[in-house]
Amino acid sequence: MQLTDLLPIEAWQTLEVEIRQRSGLSASIFNTDGIRITDNLKWPNRLCPEIKANPKGQSFICATAHMNLANQARRSNAPVVEECDAGLVKLVVPICVDGTFLGAVGACGLLLDDGEVDTFLVNKITEMDEARLEPLTDGIPTISSSAAAALNQFIVQRIAAIVADYQARQA
Repeated sequence: MQLTDLLPIEAWQTLEVEIRQRSGLSASIFNTDGIRITDNLKWPNRLCPEIKANPKGQSFICATAHMNLANQARRSNAPVVEECDAGLVKLVVPICVDGTFLGAVGACGLLLDDGEVDTFLVNKITEMDEARLEPLTDGIPTISSSAAAALNQFIVQRIAAIVADYQARQA
């Protein structure tokens, strides 16, 4: 079973847009391999596209954060909220049907509460000049822990409804 058995790509994209409009976070639907299933990416800040465009940033910041959190969400069958190594919030909600993990909803790219971007660590991982990184951190919006928790609850409810609809169609 795959995510597209639950919903067509266009419907997953609609959910991504809804999450982005509610929170300002970049939202993506990922399969079990941690690969985005849509091409609907919208950046919430100027730093993230620079990190992701850097092979080390993509591999050791973005992909690592997603895979670690997706594995936590898979094991616990519950949403996970943490910061990536750059210091930006990353939340992951598992998508499961009858105990089978099909993928996850991920959202990221804002500062959690009074967090800070860790340009020193980004520099060490990516070898990007800190002087180049600093201006990219200006104006990154924040999301409160309570707003992140509420967003998680919204996503959990939406995924539950999607799974219930799928199961009803199969009955």
